[in-house]
Amino acid sequence: MMKQNTMRIRSQPCELAAVRDCLELRACEIGFSSDDVSGIILAVDEALANVIRHGYGGACEKPIDVEIGCIEASARAGICILIRDYGKQVDPADIVGRPLEDVRPGGLGVHIIRSIMDEVDYRPADGGGMLLTMKKSVQP
Repeated sequence: MMKQNTMRIRSQPCELAAVRDCLELRACEIGFSSDDVSGIILAVDEALANVIRHGYGGACEKPIDVEIGCIEASARAGICILIRDYGKQVDPADIVGRPLEDVRPGGLGVHIIRSIMDEVDYRPADGGGMLLTMKKSVQP
């Protein structure tokens, strides 16, 4: 059984490097290709940036819990990432990217996350904040 990593970071962009390093290590151990590893890191980076920007309104000392685990399914291994914030709760139906036809910088994080990961689930967390669960399986 592969070790599960749990970390608490502060809502500061400089804290994301530790999450990226841990993700890279775990995803490589699970057997993802280098392209998939890069994609997973990008998806998690986008999700954390959204927490900092939207969940915490840019406040930089708020906690974000990140859990990285291995999925051991009978068919294929995979990775599961949970991101828990303590910011404002929103209706998961309202978590959508802006229209792709609206060409301008920013606003594509949700599209990026959903295009990279196999499963994406946003839900209000008990006690406030949001819980994002992302899963991706190793491609054969």
